[in-house]
Amino acid sequence: MMGVDLEGHSLATGMRSAGWSAPEIQPEPIPVLHPRLPATERLLPYLHRIDATRRYSNHGPLVLEFERRLAEHLRLPAGGLISASSGTAALIGTIIASAGRATPERPLAFMPSFTFVGTASAAEICGYQPYLADVDANTWMLDASRLACHPERDRIGVIVPVAPFGRGVPQAPWVSLRQETGIPVVIDGAASFEAAADAPHRFLGSIPVALSFHATKSFATAEGGGIATTHLDLAKRAAQVLNFGCWGSRNSALPSINGKMSEYHAAVGLAELDAWASKSAALRAVADAYQQCSDQMGLFNRLITMPLIAGCYVLFRCFGMEETTRVKDSLGRKGIDFRLWYGHGLHHQTYLTGVARESLDATEELAPHLLGLPVAPDLSEAAITRVVSSLADGVNGQTS
Repeated sequence: MMGVDLEGHSLATGMRSAGWSAPEIQPEPIPVLHPRLPATERLLPYLHRIDATRRYSNHGPLVLEFERRLAEHLRLPAGGLISASSGTAALIGTIIASAGRATPERPLAFMPSFTFVGTASAAEICGYQPYLADVDANTWMLDASRLACHPERDRIGVIVPVAPFGRGVPQAPWVSLRQETGIPVVIDGAASFEAAADAPHRFLGSIPVALSFHATKSFATAEGGGIATTHLDLAKRAAQVLNFGCWGSRNSALPSINGKMSEYHAAVGLAELDAWASKSAALRAVADAYQQCSDQMGLFNRLITMPLIAGCYVLFRCFGMEETTRVKDSLGRKGIDFRLWYGHGLHHQTYLTGVARESLDATEELAPHLLGLPVAPDLSEAAITRVVSSLADGVNGQTS
């Protein structure tokens, strides 16, 4: 409480008249992503099982249970879900199992520039040179119909469509393209767990899908990943790739890495599955609150939320660099964190500026103007209102 002097005058009044003003109180920061994984008490039953078995890795009982339950959740056949130590490891294992390592005749991995750098990193580890392609401006994905007559078709060793922000990649057009061209296709479905679970008939099938279970994803094991496919021979081969090329013996028969999931991460995954319905509902409630608030503030159709994208993302689409700059400044002034999750596209990453690419008009239009906003399963309505109010200020040009 501000004091008074002996004559009853407010000290604040006296200090202001002397030219002093109190420092502006900065608002509590809102992080762009505040993950919530299973609490300790939910993990304890699984940790006690690890203590009892003293199995910590190498396809232990919790990993096997996790794979079985996840396959059931995604309505895959038994053996159709292979766990991995990370989403990147899952993608590497899937590429090698599907296409093998790159050859001099087919050195290219065809992928969108509109993605996270992990897509390119995984392909390069398998020996491929990333070839960066543009996406469709509406779906944000590669268009399979364009590849049948692509000028680089005969040099492409693997095609890597990406599920942007968790939007599911339909299997059908890629199955047709693979049959027509013979080129292996691997889907980088990093954040698409929810889409796959909601519509496995559309988004899961013989084309393998690499999933990420990183802490930033809706369904998470802290660090981890998985390979989802109905092609059981391919699934087994991928598991072998992730186990030093060994299966049933200590003989390494395939190009490989060590990409196995540990029992501890499987414990987190099992506890996550136990309460997935409530976590998914919480993310849905956050998305609904964002949409309702944005409509109230006149930002109709500017936010992109689940179910169009994964629940771990809320995106705001800016129009033009001037508006983007204003919105960023407004968010920054209010202590609200945000991200360009894909940067400005892979072709703007320092390491990848020199790789082969085509014209990237849609990527240049999308990537710099899709701002990732704060998300958490327990994000409050007050925080959401503050975020959307800041967006409105930026759109309307208000500077304070």
